[in-house]
Amino acid sequence: MRSIWKGAISFGLVTIPVKLYSATEQRDVSFHQVHRTDGGRIKYKRVCTVCGNDVAYSDIAKGYELPTGEIVVLTDEDFANLPLATGRRIDVLQFVPLEQVDPIYFAKSYYLEPEAQGSKPYVLLRDALEQSEKVAVVKVALRQRESLATLRVREGVFVLETMLWPDEVRTPQFAFLDEDVEIRPQELSMASSLIESMAGEFDPTEYKDEYREALQAVIEAKVEGREVVQPEEAVAEPGATDLLSALRASVEAAKKGRAASEKTTKPAARKTAAKKPAASTAAKKPASKPRKTA
Repeated sequence: MRSIWKGAISFGLVTIPVKLYSATEQRDVSFHQVHRTDGGRIKYKRVCTVCGNDVAYSDIAKGYELPTGEIVVLTDEDFANLPLATGRRIDVLQFVPLEQVDPIYFAKSYYLEPEAQGSKPYVLLRDALEQSEKVAVVKVALRQRESLATLRVREGVFVLETMLWPDEVRTPQFAFLDEDVEIRPQELSMASSLIESMAGEFDPTEYKDEYREALQAVIEAKVEGREVVQPEEAVAEPGATDLLSALRASVEAAKKGRAASEKTTKPAARKTAAKKPAASTAAKKPASKPRKTA
């Protein structure tokens, strides 16, 4: 991995120099826009709508549009002079329980690696944070933007989770929230049974991106000149007459699915069980010999 930022964690009077890395990557199939008839790449020109001339990248600035339609032009110098106190620091503000931070605030994850001279304070803060069972709320400036973030430990490494500001999270305003929706006790009980029947331990490796796999198969088939095979469509289950019937049918389907998955582990158990009678029979044979001799 290649670091994309260097700075320091500021924790009281302690400074821990660190390097920042992207912790995630988007595994998607990327495409280019091409001419349908010959596959030629489509290029775009930077053209000014006022003078009509092509504009070099070095001559492009950022513009803020006012409600009147007028444009305020901001240059690189304007951004450079902004007072970002956390320009190269990750300032620890406080420590809070993780469950108090709503996941809706999380934006992107980064790994933090200590510089050579910062290993000891890094490990010290890491171990203390793990023992506290809390996360650090911090401020950091990345790509000319100040963000709120959390600092937590994952597999022995600090993970910086940038967050949205409170005014960037929308308030849900839907009509049904003001309605008096009546839920029958039987429906609630059946829904709870469905949740219980589908409960389990989360293992992300059990899931896969089926769309990406199918798209990659289409690309490979075209490269090899093979016919593209369309996947079979799933057979739709007949619709239930009401909500309670749908819940009941869902519970039964979940139970059948769980029973089918459990059967795959039973053959190994049967083999072990089959050996025990053989062992007990072998143990009885020596006891029968004295009777024959007598």
